[in-house]
Amino acid sequence: MAILFAACLSSRKGRLWSDISPYFEVPAKWQDDMGNLRSVLTFDNGEKVQNKSDWSARRDEIKRLWHESMGEWPEIITNQPLQRLDSVMLDDGILRYKVRFKWTPVEYTEGYLLVPPHRRPMPAVITLFYEPETAIGLGSKPNRDFAIQLARRGFVSLSLGTTETTKTQTYAIRYPEKGGESVEPLSMLAYAAANAYEALALEPMVQSDKIGVVGHSYGGKWAMFASCLYEKFACAAWGDAGILFAEDKGGMVNYWEPWYLGSLGTYERMKAAGHNLHELHALMAPRPFLVSGGYSDEPSQWRALNHSVEVNRLLGYENRVAMTNRELHEPNEEANEVIYKFFEYFLK
Repeated sequence: MAILFAACLSSRKGRLWSDISPYFEVPAKWQDDMGNLRSVLTFDNGEKVQNKSDWSARRDEIKRLWHESMGEWPEIITNQPLQRLDSVMLDDGILRYKVRFKWTPVEYTEGYLLVPPHRRPMPAVITLFYEPETAIGLGSKPNRDFAIQLARRGFVSLSLGTTETTKTQTYAIRYPEKGGESVEPLSMLAYAAANAYEALALEPMVQSDKIGVVGHSYGGKWAMFASCLYEKFACAAWGDAGILFAEDKGGMVNYWEPWYLGSLGTYERMKAAGHNLHELHALMAPRPFLVSGGYSDEPSQWRALNHSVEVNRLLGYENRVAMTNRELHEPNEEANEVIYKFFEYFLK
């Protein structure tokens, strides 16, 4: 029986890889094209990264630079279990809990925990958006119900959002208070997701070393910064977030806004110094990530992703960076199916 089960798992994994592997291949047009972006394998003093040890030091340098620019995080909140406020049994046997926890030193949030009807510990994914209801299937816009779709596929999912600030159209975590921020709001969102990771990892039905993160648009930016800056996330999918600074995309890639990187001037400062978000992507290596690209992230974004491909090769890894593409910003079923298979392949 054990041999048969292992064979079935191997067969399933092979089929999954067959479905998603094309998206890990850099299109011929963009092969080895690094754009006009500064190399992530060059130290700030101009020296070149030669080996894994060098990369470790360079990685620390990148992370330190961005944290210093955006503001240092408060201490991560650990040993904090999710507080269950109520529960509902859904038709497919999934238990949906409304939960509460402290995601900054001064602020609690509420979200939804979805637990599939399995008896063994499961991988998990945190979903991020303007509010937590859309991802659990209660939103009005289609193809954004990542949490319930993942739960139906055997993942514990935690759906989070910035409900109160979305209502006021400020979209931000202002820490420690509005007008007296010490950390850029987008970085604080990443910090909040890190605290969500720690709370979710305490759940007995969760495999704590197999937790991913996903989001679309605003949530995609949030998921990108969270996964890049907090290395405990095993993998990530970023939905048409705008993976580079780009002012020609209008409001879609608006990192200059005060609720992203404009509160303390990080956007203008880093851009003027020649820095860009491909540096953050490189912090993922060798953890896998998928860009679910649309209007904001066209195939030409491989010029940014090639920098992460290069880092992974230095570390001895292939097939760690993927991108799908569609014409519109809105997600669709085909693109989302690749996201779900991506998580199944790398987390199960």
